[in-house]
Order: sequence, then C-alpha cells, then structure tokens
Amino acid sequence: MPELPEVETIRRGLSNFIIEKKLKNSVILCEKSFIGKPTTGTVKNIRRFGKALIIDLDNNFSLMVHLRMTGQLIYDDKTAERYAAGHPSDNFIANLPNRQTRVILEFDSGKLYFNDQRKFGFIKVLPTKEIENDNFIKKLAPEPWKMSAADFYKRLQKHKNSCIKATILDQTIICGLGNIYADEALFLSHIHPARKSGSISKTEADLLLKSARKVMDRSIASGGSTMATYVKADGTTGDYLEKFAQVFRREGKKCSLCGEKIVKIKVAGRGTHICPHCQELK
Repeated sequence: MPELPEVETIRRGLSNFIIEKKLKNSVILCEKSFIGKPTTGTVKNIRRFGKALIIDLDNNFSLMVHLRMTGQLIYDDKTAERYAAGHPSDNFIANLPNRQTRVILEFDSGKLYFNDQRKFGFIKVLPTKEIENDNFIKKLAPEPWKMSAADFYKRLQKHKNSCIKATILDQTIICGLGNIYADEALFLSHIHPARKSGSISKTEADLLLKSARKVMDRSIASGGSTMATYVKADGTTGDYLEKFAQVFRREGKKCSLCGEKIVKIKVAGRGTHICPHCQELK
C-alpha cells in the first residue's frame, strides 16, 4: 500500500499534467470503483488528506481518489511522455485500457486511467464543501507537520497500554505513518517499537515526532520509497530505501550508528525492523 510520501509524490507529479484541463467524461468499467454521480469541469487544484487525493473542479465538485493496496493512476495523452504512479506493475508501460482498468477519466487532452487489480481503491465524487465532512477524511488525525509535541504526547498517553508502533500506525492518532516510516522514525528516536506508549516521555515524544517529519520529508524529496513513479514510460523509481532507510528491509546489515546487525521481528502483527542495540527494550 502506498504511504503518505508516495501519495504526496503522486499529487505533485499529477498536478503537472491535469491542472487546468477539462474533465469531459468518466467511463466506469467497474461500478464498485466509482462512487457518486459522474461530473464534468476544469481541474483547479489537487490536494491531499492523508493518503487520499482530492481533485477539485471548477463546478464546486471534487473527486476523492484512494489507491489502497493495488491502485494506479496512469495519465496518457499520446503526445507527451506517459505519467504513471501507484502500485508498480507492467501496466505502467502496457496498452490501456486493460483488464485491470476500472475507471477512465477523459480530459479535453489526454486520459487518466484508474487501474486497481484487487478493487479495494475508489474514486468518489463529492461537493467540494463536503470533503472535510466525509467520514473517511473526518476521522484522520493531523499529520506530523501539523501536530505539536504536546498534542502528540497527550495522544500517546490516551493509548498508554498499546505498543508505540501500533499507536503511531493508527491514523486517528497521527496521520500518515505507515510501516516503513514508523520503523525509521522509531530507529532515529532510539525507541523500541514494542514499548508501551505510556512509557514514552515528553522528551521522547518530541524526538519521535521530529523523526517522523524528518524521514517523511526525505522520502518526499527522493520520490518515495516502494512506489515506482514514472514520468517516462521506462522511467525511474522512488529511491528512499536505497538512499536513506536505516533499518527497513535491511535485516542482516550493520547498523549505521553502532555496527550491530539489523534484525526483523514482529510487533503489532507487522514485520518490524530494529537495531537491537540502539533500540533496546526498556
């Protein structure tokens, strides 16, 4: 599943292709993947709430797009280089539409294909003024950049008996941290992911929040982590894991701080990467 930095990368990339273009028609190939009544209008803005993209039109309606596990957005106008982002697969360079295409948004120039192998993602049409009242959006907590250390600490204490990794993965407590960035932020903070949230001090909470911002800023700057985000048909992939990741998918390799081998354990039902020396369980 794409994490917040990948979705932000998509938002920025897609903005270069469809802003000020007119949506003329929506071809719905899978009813489950499209919620609401199709609409038309010129794209004025692309926003993001957590992992949801919001495409605002000039007719006071918006399209909420959520890729979930296997969703893809592929823009092709036949004259420029194809832009593709989302769950990486051969669809990025394949002829479209294909058997995984669920919705086609037809613009006055070009088409945006919504592909989704497992059909968990969706496009939802809403009045723009109702976006923040949508149940999916309304339950999201603030993102790390918009949350104070005091607020973060208070939220942790409300879930003091849960392990810290499970707590920070909860999007109603802090929005945007997925498995990769939770592992990386906890490593930078020298916090073992199995510690109880109630054991985290105010100083540690401040450091953890700053670490979350740091790893996510780095990932956005590098184009994301596990996502293959293509500007060219045979394009390049996000390289956060190669350039910056300290623990995620690095089991058996030496810790950059102490030289101890990184190990993979299970915490909160999730594969979790730690340095057993730097993140000693207290």
